[in-house]
Amino acid sequence: MIDGHTVLALITARGGSKGLPRKNIRILGGKPLLAWTVEAARHSRYIDRIILSSDDQEIIRIGLQYGCECPFIRPAELASDNASTMDAVHHALGNIGNHYEYIVLLQPTSPFRSAEDIDNCLEHCLSLNAPACVSVTKCEKNPCWMYSVTEDGRMEPVIPIANRPQRRQELPKIFVLNGAIYVAQSEWLSQKDSFVQDETVACVMPQERSLDIDTLQDFQRAQFLIEKENHHGSDTAKVHRLY
Repeated sequence: MIDGHTVLALITARGGSKGLPRKNIRILGGKPLLAWTVEAARHSRYIDRIILSSDDQEIIRIGLQYGCECPFIRPAELASDNASTMDAVHHALGNIGNHYEYIVLLQPTSPFRSAEDIDNCLEHCLSLNAPACVSVTKCEKNPCWMYSVTEDGRMEPVIPIANRPQRRQELPKIFVLNGAIYVAQSEWLSQKDSFVQDETVACVMPQERSLDIDTLQDFQRAQFLIEKENHHGSDTAKVHRLY
């Protein structure tokens, strides 16, 4: 609960994954990928209840093992490649049995997101009196220097900017959704098809906690960072332990 408002955490983890099969329960750092997110949510100061939305019995078993509630099984049609995350969110809101004033959507593919990050996002949402808040991180490569290439080989800027800066230090700061945390007022969200609307505000997370695992290469990078921490105790890799 935050400032008298109840908070529900929803973790979405379907069984099918084309980019990295069974990624939600792949072992990372000695435990299933899903467990990293459940543990971060359990260490939040504000989350009142954690539920898992999944269509997969093995994922549900692991979620229960690490401390999630699984009050329902997500219908197969809401776990297909054509179904959206918001389909799963609306289904969960209609099947939890109790009303919570805020919902926090957490995806297992962000293992380095911490409880502190979750709490910061909730605090930011309330302090700005916004209906929704999402986590972002600074772009590693500034899109002001990105181009598309036409069939005849010509370069066209992705972001047309007059008097484009020539020095990196002069470029505007650009941020990207990192997929780690989505916060919204439940009543507001029930009328929307996305957490990202004109009223949504951003909560900045550091790049080292913003890894989003979609591919085998992403997973291998996460493994490397954990192994680096275990062997060297580096500050860069330690940050995901902040719960």
